[in-house]
Amino acid sequence: MYAVIRTGGKQYKVEKGSVLDIEKIDTGDDSMVEFNDVLMVSDGESTTLGEPVVENAVVKGQVVDRGKGKKKLVFKYKRRKGYRKMKGHRQQFTRVKIDSIEA
Repeated sequence: MYAVIRTGGKQYKVEKGSVLDIEKIDTGDDSMVEFNDVLMVSDGESTTLGEPVVENAVVKGQVVDRGKGKKKLVFKYKRRKGYRKMKGHRQQFTRVKIDSIEA
């Protein structure tokens, strides 16, 4: 059984037991998380598509870890002017383990 959920402006295909890194959410460590924006649910035999979300479907997971992603560099310059600027950014994420899919 798998589902497609929407969180943090992105869509993820999840199964029971899968671990995924999502955009940072404000919850405590080792807390339960519920995703109500379930766009599709499939159990192998039948597939249910939402318009836009599947009614009464919820995906539950547990927060495993928090962290920062790899650094992305932003470099700006203007030729022949001596203007150079370098910045970096590390996006924060929350690692979630999916416990159950209820449809």
